Amino acid sequence: MGHLAARSGYRSLVERLNRCPQGAPPSELLYQILEILFSPREAELVSRLPIKPFGVGTAASAWLVSRSEARAVLDRLASRAILLDLERNGAPLYVLPPPMAGFFEFSMMRLRGDVDQKRLGELFYEYMNVEEDFIRELFARGSTQLGRVFVQERALTPEVSLRVLDHERASAAVHEADHVAVGVCYCRHKMEHVGRACPASREICLTLGNTARSLAKHGFARAIDASEGLDLLQKAQDEGLAQFGENVREHPAFICNCCGCCCEAMIAARRFGFLHPVHTTNYIATIDDEACDGCGRCARACPVEAIEMVLDPRPDSATGKRAIRHAELCLGCGVCVGTCTREALVMEDRPDRVFTPVNSVHRTVLMAIERGTLQDLVFDNRAH
Repeated sequence: MGHLAARSGYRSLVERLNRCPQGAPPSELLYQILEILFSPREAELVSRLPIKPFGVGTAASAWLVSRSEARAVLDRLASRAILLDLERNGAPLYVLPPPMAGFFEFSMMRLRGDVDQKRLGELFYEYMNVEEDFIRELFARGSTQLGRVFVQERALTPEVSLRVLDHERASAAVHEADHVAVGVCYCRHKMEHVGRACPASREICLTLGNTARSLAKHGFARAIDASEGLDLLQKAQDEGLAQFGENVREHPAFICNCCGCCCEAMIAARRFGFLHPVHTTNYIATIDDEACDGCGRCARACPVEAIEMVLDPRPDSATGKRAIRHAELCLGCGVCVGTCTREALVMEDRPDRVFTPVNSVHRTVLMAIERGTLQDLVFDNRAH
């Protein structure tokens, strides 16, 4: 009977998570993940929390406990990066982030001994990379997505660079953030525990703003200055990583430096490219057939397999191959441009501009409308 009551708390938590635009499809694997991250009592308590940021009084009222008891529980959850603790007018404010990008990732953003990260990594891999329902739900529903790609600025010609807006530059997002922090790449850390990690850098993914402040406060990320953040962006580009961030113009919460083999966003772009799971940049790679010598470096570098090597019918071809770009798959990240030694690849403007929501609230509302969960954002009390 006790086991059934405990599982009931986790079922309530799953139902609560799926009131967000970014949900988590029920699965036995999901329950096993939540059982590692939450105690049964915590699962029950968190299931009663609103979706919007809330204060101590709101939690105390929902839990029928005193403010001091509520504050102690909230701070304990924040110390484990289950909640983010913010501040408004000097008063504490809390929010339960979605599973992704949120507490799933935070659980693997540092090496820790209080949870079994090997088991957690194995469960995440099974839940996201084998079952696929979660990734399909996260990246392939609606037309407004969680994330977008930043164009690598050094891949742009001077003429095109003049037209790049600030919100299209990862460097501008780092410059403008009042807090910057770096943590372990969740995706590569997860893959390490199933023997599939690539050699790309691990401590290289950035969080920004209030998210960075909260994670750094509790040791889940390391606070850095803008200068080190820019150095990490450069390091990621040198390693051929694509830069992927929150799909907003103002104050993005994260910038991930993604490889094609480990990172969820790039895997989703390959598997569900026809559903446009990741918003592209406003630029697209174009290949000069005459200059291309068919070396294949660009195809190997592309994180989403948007470049393919095909037979080259030209009699003077050195390799018998040439590269072609599939426009419907190209993210416009610019990773391929840096690999070409013959200047056969350039970034050009896309024919149609890509729409980017103003901020996190705008993006969340759009996603909620498209996914039928707007009522849960509007009403904290579901009886309404």
